[in-house]
Amino acid sequence: MANQKLRRRENADGDFYVDSSCIDCATCRWMAPDVFNAQGGMSAVYRQPGNDAQRTAALRAVVACPTASIGVTEPASRAGLKHAAASFPHELADGVHQCGFHSESSFGAASYFIKHDDGNVLVDSPRFAAPLVKRIEQLGGIRWMFLTHRDDVADHAKWAAKFGCERIIMESDARGIEAETKLKGDDEYEIANGLTVIPTPGHTRGSACLLYDDKFLFTGDHLAWSQRLGHLYAFRSACWYDWDTVVESLKRLVSKRFEWVLPGHGWPLHADVAEVAHQMQQCVEWAESA
Repeated sequence: MANQKLRRRENADGDFYVDSSCIDCATCRWMAPDVFNAQGGMSAVYRQPGNDAQRTAALRAVVACPTASIGVTEPASRAGLKHAAASFPHELADGVHQCGFHSESSFGAASYFIKHDDGNVLVDSPRFAAPLVKRIEQLGGIRWMFLTHRDDVADHAKWAAKFGCERIIMESDARGIEAETKLKGDDEYEIANGLTVIPTPGHTRGSACLLYDDKFLFTGDHLAWSQRLGHLYAFRSACWYDWDTVVESLKRLVSKRFEWVLPGHGWPLHADVAEVAHQMQQCVEWAESA
């Protein structure tokens, strides 16, 4: 829980607040955009929750925060945190869930859980937190853990030890990471029915996306939605390998069908296939001139 003595003066008066230990990962801002925004290089509460939906989203953001930088002062909110923790993994649609419990070691990256008939999938690694472990056990455990790139592996070893899952990562990003399957080359790789790994190097040499059921694209740090630009974009200022390679990898996704973009960092996107295709084209055009 956050420290009231470190409560940022930018917070609106009331129950929820952010303290000065915030690392500006933006998790709370996309999870509860009606409550949190960016102020002074960190997150802050710009408006206290005004209804049950906003309060629920804000409580989930408290649980997800990788640095425990969000606090609540009212006993009712504190009591609600247990329910918020138990709500993860939180289903988005069709068996795809947000895991919450973000890890500071991956700078607050989001991770996801897929309930799949052939075996469940963890996309990148959340914190190894007891409430989340218990809930994933109840959902049938994990058969595969897909790691989009080397930055967001967090507690992967603990999850693998607990569930005996097969970790999958591109070989060029696997240095120092124990993984059962290390993929080579640029070919797509089918994990199971409807689960396809698409190599998208650029952010790192071994970055890759996972396409599920031609509907959900898990992008790691390759692609996210930009509030400022109003379309999908890539992280020009956080490109650790090669920007021209990022652009070519973006082009590879233009022909794919999907409705959801679920990134490790940045804002998710949900729209119809035609709108996402339009935004992908905008993204490539922007990237070529960035």
